[in-house]
Amino acid sequence: MRITPSILNADFANLGGEIGRITDADAIHVDVMDNHFVPNLTIGLPVVESIRASTQQMLDIHLMIQDPDRWAPAYAEAGAESVTFHVEACHAPIRLARELRRLGARASMGLKPATPIDGFADMLDEVDMVLLMTVEPGFGGQKFLDLVLPKIKRTRELLGSRPIWLQVDGGVSVETIERCAEAGADTFVAGSAVYNADDPNAMVNQLRDLAVAACRH
Repeated sequence: MRITPSILNADFANLGGEIGRITDADAIHVDVMDNHFVPNLTIGLPVVESIRASTQQMLDIHLMIQDPDRWAPAYAEAGAESVTFHVEACHAPIRLARELRRLGARASMGLKPATPIDGFADMLDEVDMVLLMTVEPGFGGQKFLDLVLPKIKRTRELLGSRPIWLQVDGGVSVETIERCAEAGADTFVAGSAVYNADDPNAMVNQLRDLAVAACRH
């Protein structure tokens, strides 16, 4: 069970310090938005390069942008260990996944809540992670969409015994993480739940413990 806090809800004026508050995290989730694919504008490659220079923690880049075929490889070249592109915006997802892997990054495909997983079942062997949005992408702090739970279960069925991570992103908190884990997720993005906590690092560990406990039963 991996907890990958999103820095979307962190203090952007002190990103280095904010990342230092979640040392027990399994990765740092960085949301890159372009105000085209989603209605929000966040950070881009220069900031990711600065983050890379300031931490040895795994960087999990989530590209919510148009034309990831063009832009995604640069994030792998910048040293990100995992790069997620959205299949809804990608022109050649298999080619892009292979290019990301060639550059040394884990390739991940992301799906919006309304995008079915079944149409991409044949390309699962080309990726290292599947990210399922459990809110509409674009903004942090949204309410978890229970309607995605059946898709999490379906994705887990399709993955079978493959060593592919299944990540959920959006509305993950102490109230929702157990349902996600029971449905089959093993990697969790939590933004506001972590950075709104008095002790973000303690929240990371609490969320992981809840996910592990949910899978035991």
